[in-house]
Amino acid sequence: MSREEVAYIEKLVAINRVAKVVKGGKRFSFSALVVVGDGKGRVGFAMGKAREVADAVKKAFEKAKKCMVRIPLREGRTLHHDVFGRFGAGKVVLRSAVSGTGIIAGGAMRAVFEALGIQDVVSKCIGSANPHNMVRATFDALRATVSPRYIAAKRGKRIGEVTSRRASVK
Repeated sequence: MSREEVAYIEKLVAINRVAKVVKGGKRFSFSALVVVGDGKGRVGFAMGKAREVADAVKKAFEKAKKCMVRIPLREGRTLHHDVFGRFGAGKVVLRSAVSGTGIIAGGAMRAVFEALGIQDVVSKCIGSANPHNMVRATFDALRATVSPRYIAAKRGKRIGEVTSRRASVK
């Protein structure tokens, strides 16, 4: 079975230096938080640890490629609906936006959206600005998004009945 090679968008979000105090002094190691996506609705994140920065980043990219998730997008450029996510003290609000808005987001969330392939979104982080919490809260919100096709199938209705702005009143 041959896998088709996909060009991944790789974003380095944060690098952290960790010191371990031992008998002879301090031993330094590095942890790297990365986001990987295909730009077409699949994205994943991971953390890698190693004695060298390059090794930590490489490990993180390999892990992130293995745990990618698919996120439903509207027209391949924005979210279907507004959504809220949280992880620890980090909270995020993601809102769909009209074409031409661009990515209005800060650091860690911007990396996730660029790797995912979202072009128009408005987001706000509330509480912790820690990159690890922001990425995890963003993924919590993205996993909560559902497509109108899925909702229509679940309710046994047509997509038009679910997506219409005004409910038909008889």
